[in-house]
Amino acid sequence: MKLPEAVDATTGVVSDDDEDQAQLRALGFQSDFKRDMSPWANFSLGFTYLSPVVGIYTVFAFALSAAGPPMIWSLLIAGVGQMLVALVFSEVVAQFPVAGGVYPWARRLWGRKWAWMTGWVYMFTLLALLADAAYGAGPYVADVFGFEATPHTTVLCALVMLAIATVINLTGTKMLGYFAIFGFSAELIGAIVVGVWLLCTQRHHNLGVLFHSFGAEGSHSYMYAFLAASLIALYQFFGFEACGDVAEEVRNPGIQIPKAMRRTIYVGGSAATFVCLSLILSVSDFGAVISGKDADPIDTILKTAFGGLGSKIVLCIVLISFVSCALSLQAAASRLIYSYGRDDMIVGSKLLARFDHKRHVPPYSLLIAVIIPAFLIVGSLISADALTKLVSFGSVGVYIAFQMVVLAALRARIKGWVPKGKYKLGRWGVPVNIGALIYGVAAIINLSWPRDSHQPWYDDYIIALMSVSIIGLGLVYLFFTRAHDKSDAPYNDAIPKA
Repeated sequence: MKLPEAVDATTGVVSDDDEDQAQLRALGFQSDFKRDMSPWANFSLGFTYLSPVVGIYTVFAFALSAAGPPMIWSLLIAGVGQMLVALVFSEVVAQFPVAGGVYPWARRLWGRKWAWMTGWVYMFTLLALLADAAYGAGPYVADVFGFEATPHTTVLCALVMLAIATVINLTGTKMLGYFAIFGFSAELIGAIVVGVWLLCTQRHHNLGVLFHSFGAEGSHSYMYAFLAASLIALYQFFGFEACGDVAEEVRNPGIQIPKAMRRTIYVGGSAATFVCLSLILSVSDFGAVISGKDADPIDTILKTAFGGLGSKIVLCIVLISFVSCALSLQAAASRLIYSYGRDDMIVGSKLLARFDHKRHVPPYSLLIAVIIPAFLIVGSLISADALTKLVSFGSVGVYIAFQMVVLAALRARIKGWVPKGKYKLGRWGVPVNIGALIYGVAAIINLSWPRDSHQPWYDDYIIALMSVSIIGLGLVYLFFTRAHDKSDAPYNDAIPKA
């Protein structure tokens, strides 16, 4: 009797690799990736994509000035909402552990057109966020090495940051995993050490301030101010999707990736909240931050707590966080683009689908995740607003792409989809799916809602305008090229056929 392909003929035991390959074959794929990424490396990839240090340090001053210390509670709300989204994704990736994340998931749950648009939105999002992560590191590099952060030096530092991430990604899955673990370890240990030191030496307030706005809302209602400040939370908690982008590089992905996704929320969210708490309690004068007199409270806190040399060491840890974040974003973007190319869904598919079997990476897809961010970074010298406007879309693009998958999953459930992977929510599937959709739509509205900034109307509505522009461009491309019709890869197979 001939044994199944996933069974070792000598021992009769099903190995994880063979079982994983058999599952992919059943889904219509033969993977070229090497399953070299350990469960901890997979989690670390999601954590560094989320990067609590980068997220908190970037938005802390704005959030504190907008709503005062109670803005920290938005982190808990966003954590619960994104956990619902992560649970939905966990069921999907367990059944469809295919490289590329949201694009192949939307393809299997709904169809080719929906998947194409999901991938289009998320591709722009990842490339914009990658450019932003590299560009945002420039001022920190200048501070560490003691030179002025001019537009030209910031661009140069950003390009170097992008080059470092590319070299690491080109070395293959195993090295990507090692660097992700290193970045996670450095960021988490640094966040804990810095937070504990601040609480022990620079604590100026008790926990009661977390319920006091100090008049930050001004003439508005506090809810208005709180929703504006909650951007600090909405920029967190979405790194878990990166765990699924590399599904073909992890052994037993149906079990390991859902674990990694949940762990990203637990650990990343806890780290972000702890960093935020330690910074809040270390601010000596909330009034100065709210009025704008202290425009950079983090710099004030670090230099007071650690001195010149100590603050540079802390900034070095922040720089590691930026590199790790850029590394993870680039890895996610390259897998998404490769998945697009493998399914023949975009111009240049044959080139984008090529695979380097020596390094086990898609080199040309990775090249796209270098060229476009580099172009955006250099373009900032011509128009600083151009990068800002595109990045403003990146903030909401994550939520749009995620909710396209969440909506596709809910539609599929209504049409009869019953998850068949190794991770299932059972009877909680529909309530969790509905809760995830409600949270995601609310987050999109909050991100897109214009604030009373006294700027021209097009700046107030920039996020909504950029979202409509990019989605509209994708629809025009799809209509005229009929890109989805060229692909014969499986689609819409989650829903049982009548």
